[in-house]
Amino acid sequence: MLARQMDQIDMASVFDVLLHRGITKYRKTLSKAPFPRKVEEDKLDQLSKKGGVFVVRQKADFTDQGVKGYIVTSKETLLEDMNQLSHFTPNIYRKYTYKDEARRYIMGFEERNLQQVNAFVVDIDTKKYSREDILMACLEYSIGIPTLIISTTRGYQVYFALAAPLFISNKNDFRGLRVAKRIADNLKRSLKSVEADLYCNDFGFFRVPKPSNLVHVQLEQTYKLADLIDWSMRQDDDIQRPLFVVHKGTNKKTDITRTEWFQALVDAVDTKGKKGQIGRNNMLFTLALVCLQEGWSKARTMDFLDEYNSCLRYPLTGATVNMVLESAYSGKYNGPAKEYVEELLATYVPNQSFEVKLGGNCWYKFKKAREDRQNSHFDEWEADLVEYLTVEFNVAAPFIWRTQKQICEAIDIPQSSLNVLIKQSKVILKTVVGKGRNSKTGWTTVSLFMKHILIELQQTKLNYKRFLQSIIEDHLVDVVTSPACNIVHEFISKLESTRAPSRVENSLGSSG
Repeated sequence: MLARQMDQIDMASVFDVLLHRGITKYRKTLSKAPFPRKVEEDKLDQLSKKGGVFVVRQKADFTDQGVKGYIVTSKETLLEDMNQLSHFTPNIYRKYTYKDEARRYIMGFEERNLQQVNAFVVDIDTKKYSREDILMACLEYSIGIPTLIISTTRGYQVYFALAAPLFISNKNDFRGLRVAKRIADNLKRSLKSVEADLYCNDFGFFRVPKPSNLVHVQLEQTYKLADLIDWSMRQDDDIQRPLFVVHKGTNKKTDITRTEWFQALVDAVDTKGKKGQIGRNNMLFTLALVCLQEGWSKARTMDFLDEYNSCLRYPLTGATVNMVLESAYSGKYNGPAKEYVEELLATYVPNQSFEVKLGGNCWYKFKKAREDRQNSHFDEWEADLVEYLTVEFNVAAPFIWRTQKQICEAIDIPQSSLNVLIKQSKVILKTVVGKGRNSKTGWTTVSLFMKHILIELQQTKLNYKRFLQSIIEDHLVDVVTSPACNIVHEFISKLESTRAPSRVENSLGSSG
């Protein structure tokens, strides 16, 4: 059933939502589009700057020598090639080229070369959790329902698409990029319960969506950047971490390489890491950034990294160490990130505590007091109502039953304003059952209602599996093992793996 539904998805709409107008709709030459339509689209394309995306045909194309692939600048090409592709960059790059004359290896997919951020993608590198588990985690712990969920060989990739792209520039030391990276980090942290990969590249390559791998599509579920920033700030408040980081000079300079925490990292020789865990590359990269911040020459840092790498129980190749050094000294970084230092210490220097200071880095965030925020009335009444309904929510029922007067008193809102809020809100659901004095009013949010549906679905699946198990216990336990018995067991096993009763009914109907 799910596979048939995804076969009917309009993939052109999927790429329109993901890529916006970051690349052209049709190829400039050899397009198969009707000429009048192409002329119309070409005029629209001229209204905004266009970039490109990078694509690869298979995972093996990510090699030590570079990334084998090619550059796509139109949705028409992407739609034609998608079934032969494995990965692409859903975010648009302004510059793109090939490393070699044969045009086999691509280059340009660096964060500071981003033209626009279209989507945030969270990688879940395990199949331990179902699609419903991931949706539940998104509702309960994250920003909300994702736009897409893609099934991969080893897990899932969860797409949160932006309603409008975030354009990246070099103004204020790439402030927009830093904000986007903090949002991406908070999204990954919010899905820890389903083992999201915290160290996955924020804006790198991800699986190409296609009917064969899509397990959830809700194209109307996109997110405004302002809402994501507000949500991310709340996440930062919970862990006492600000949203923006600004580098400021200081007259008092501390040699970071002489701090206890730095020496503790240098002494950690069992560093290796695994998927989803920070590892050797991150360790060397962080140490290299410390050296960069301290003003060490590239040659001095290379000597230091080479010596450290030789002490590791599982050393990296010399070529990899050199790549780490070149990346650290590429001019894109000022120094190490505090979060990575703390994660490295927690992973490889356990049971010890350190005060991590990074010299002249200081932190602050741009956050206005509640009473000073513009357009706050309805937004914050809505937020208060969402919070109230969430606290009162009972998983057994989708609605809580309160009179309008009770709601008005609970969140301190005039009744006339509540009526306006309900009419314009995209997150509050209200229902009225009965008439006159016998009527009652139910309240919930879109997220809570979806959560109730997912819980009911999970319970239905659990009851269904119990029903199949009871058939085995009641009728097959004492049956003599035979080829016929094996066929029945195999049939029931297939039924247990089905996702929905409708598919089971189809199987029963065709069993003969």
